Amino acid sequence: MSKVPAVTLGFWIIKILATTLGETGGDTVTMTWDMGYLAGSLIFVGPLLLLVGLQIAARRFHPFLYWAAIVASTTAGTTMADFADRSLGIGYAGGTSVLLACVLASLLLWYRVEGNVAVATVKTPRVEAFYWLTITFSQTLGTALGDWMADSSGLGYLGAAAVFAAGLAGLAAAFYATRLSREALFWAAFILTRPLGATVGDFFDKPLDQGGLALSRPLATAVIGGVMLVLIVLIPQRAGVAGRPSSP
Repeated sequence: MSKVPAVTLGFWIIKILATTLGETGGDTVTMTWDMGYLAGSLIFVGPLLLLVGLQIAARRFHPFLYWAAIVASTTAGTTMADFADRSLGIGYAGGTSVLLACVLASLLLWYRVEGNVAVATVKTPRVEAFYWLTITFSQTLGTALGDWMADSSGLGYLGAAAVFAAGLAGLAAAFYATRLSREALFWAAFILTRPLGATVGDFFDKPLDQGGLALSRPLATAVIGGVMLVLIVLIPQRAGVAGRPSSP
């Protein structure tokens, strides 16, 4: 049995909520509470390392521990991407390019060492280290990509969200209609859920003159977090099984 959840429709629903929560939660600390991107990154990296360490040390799959680590990666990814894009001045295009290279390098190294990048095989400390490294890069990449599409392309938050949702629908169609690599489709979908959640989160909390709804970031974070907890309880959570293909 794997130490990560089976990839089902429920998995993707909770994952998108987690990415949206990461965006509103990260922005709450860095913008609403005005702590800045560097301080926000330092605040969230600590819990991320702790939760990933606990996840790796665990002997079996624990739903709440797993999703807590995912949320920690999305909030840390939000603040780290914003710090790189805005504070360091490399811009959305630069941040997206660098982080995409990091994701691909992590997957390539994982494949070279283990012979595959299937999530159903995540049950040893070394494979888990590759898994969480790839996830953290992908969560950070998603923030930069989402901001680039929403702010620089002129699509706005809803337009960018529609583009990412269409991309996910295309990957789902490819899963059922083609023989493309299941692992490649999974990681492509995993990456795309992050900018989808980021743009939806920005739509909720950004000012009206920037195309958002100007909702309270702390309130949005609390509501999304509450919905996530309910779904984790209601949607059956089971560990993935090696040999079963992942759905997109």
